[in-house]
Amino acid sequence: MPASSSRSPSAAPLAPNAVIGIVGGGQLGRMSAVAAAKLGFRAHILTQDPHGPAAQVAHQVTLGAYDDHKALDAFARAVDVITFEFENISADALDCLAQHCPVRPSGAILRTSQDRLAEKTFLSDADIPLAPWMAVTDHASLHAAAETLGFPFILKTTRNGYDGKGQARVYEAPQLEAAFASLAPHPLVAEGMVDFACEISVMVVRGTDGTTRCFAPGLNYHRDGILDLTLAPAPVQEETAQRAQALATAIAEKLDLIGILGVEMFIDRTGTLLVNEIAPRPHNSGHWTMDACPADQFDMHIRAVAGLPLPPALRHSDAAMKNLVGPDDMALWPDILATPGHIPHLYGKAEARAGRKMGHVNILFPYGSLPGALGVQDALGPLADKPETEDNDQ
Repeated sequence: MPASSSRSPSAAPLAPNAVIGIVGGGQLGRMSAVAAAKLGFRAHILTQDPHGPAAQVAHQVTLGAYDDHKALDAFARAVDVITFEFENISADALDCLAQHCPVRPSGAILRTSQDRLAEKTFLSDADIPLAPWMAVTDHASLHAAAETLGFPFILKTTRNGYDGKGQARVYEAPQLEAAFASLAPHPLVAEGMVDFACEISVMVVRGTDGTTRCFAPGLNYHRDGILDLTLAPAPVQEETAQRAQALATAIAEKLDLIGILGVEMFIDRTGTLLVNEIAPRPHNSGHWTMDACPADQFDMHIRAVAGLPLPPALRHSDAAMKNLVGPDDMALWPDILATPGHIPHLYGKAEARAGRKMGHVNILFPYGSLPGALGVQDALGPLADKPETEDNDQ
């Protein structure tokens, strides 16, 4: 089906029934497509999986690889604006798509966020506080990083690192060469260890008119390198929360972002904020907004991409978001459905494999009454299990 007749100048908002193209067929694309439908738009998905999470709810699907120029051309000609739901795609492909219609966020932003070396260079140049880091291009720079950063430190691939993948902790000199050889492709990034207190994340959205909105920071707990639990608002000092939102806003403005951006940050034992990573798309740690906010992260993202006004990023409730990962969590599905107060979100994936995100559960609390650890565990019911904080991936 061709794009609707509502195609308009890039600064003008899309009309109802316009087509929003989403590159990627996973759960973030699925939830973005649902948000688009609520706002009166149609979602067209570019994916290689005709039965994936996003394809199940989309108005239309183009099947093709993300570097297939024929598929890209057909997709771009059938939509009014384009966004993406994950970063492991070609920025060159987005540039191709941008010849036909607006791409939001831009390919330039994707190039920055999908490469850790480019990302850290950009953030450093923008005076954003980071953990100590160095580029590792060869054996000489590997040993120089060890000398400068000290042991232990973390080696990370520059690309395709997510959910704890693509990194190795180096505790002593004899491990250097093995760690370097185990990670590919090179170059790598070496990061100094942080005197870690906790990790928070901020979802910031920026519209075509430059308006920015920030959701309250969430406090994140990980298990085996995968996000396990997010509490919102993060139980940190108000001044810390405001500084985190200001940092996220500064990054969005420096990028000239249109759309949503997830900004992960560490808080060290002195209360210093250090930005860890950015992701120009909806983010797992923002799923709590789906039930705790009048306009959630997906609604905000679609509004920004479509050029619509952005409402305040308010919440009416506090929340806990618990990921459902792999077969063990999915075995609890009947109990989750039977637990009062659990708001389930399942992604439609056919197979529950170890480490695979299958869905999440949101639990709401009255505004301003997020309980402590014991209260959260009690509310989690069948999902209760003390989150691991000491092995939080950096």
